[in-house]
Amino acid sequence: MLSDSGAGNEGPPGHDGRKVPEGRSMGPNGPSVRPLVPAFLTPMNAPQIRSAPCLRERVVGSATVVELRGEIDIQTAPLVSARLDALTAGPSPELVLDLRSVTFIDCSGLAALCRARTRVLSRCGRLRLVSSSPRLMRILRLTNLAHAFDVRSRLPDDLLRTPVAGGVLSAAAS
Repeated sequence: MLSDSGAGNEGPPGHDGRKVPEGRSMGPNGPSVRPLVPAFLTPMNAPQIRSAPCLRERVVGSATVVELRGEIDIQTAPLVSARLDALTAGPSPELVLDLRSVTFIDCSGLAALCRARTRVLSRCGRLRLVSSSPRLMRILRLTNLAHAFDVRSRLPDDLLRTPVAGGVLSAAAS
């Protein structure tokens, strides 16, 4: 039996009087690991720690450059899709999606990209993706989408300039 003197990190005594370490509970066969999420929360409504993807956009000439960061998945794709819908609503949209800072994309993210492509093409516009990620290229190849998108490994030179106050353009910081 463990003594009561010692580390203050131990929890309340178990059913047999033994101290149970913090983060564990006493099961019928001894200490067991407690779930990190309370039992009444299911995975569907458990709070998520990660944040929504960052969308930063700028207009350079007639093109809108949208830099996406983070994960584009079933949780964040609706936000991305809604913004891309707004950007592709007008005639002849020219859209550049900078995906170099995207850390993960699932089928929901791919669907958002495909939806943007469909909207751009139906309005006689142009969509370009920027990514040097071998993972993204592999996903596009495996889903037969590699030839559906104009993918570049870096931003075209004419889009490296960033508008600043007063409409003056300056070189983008890398």
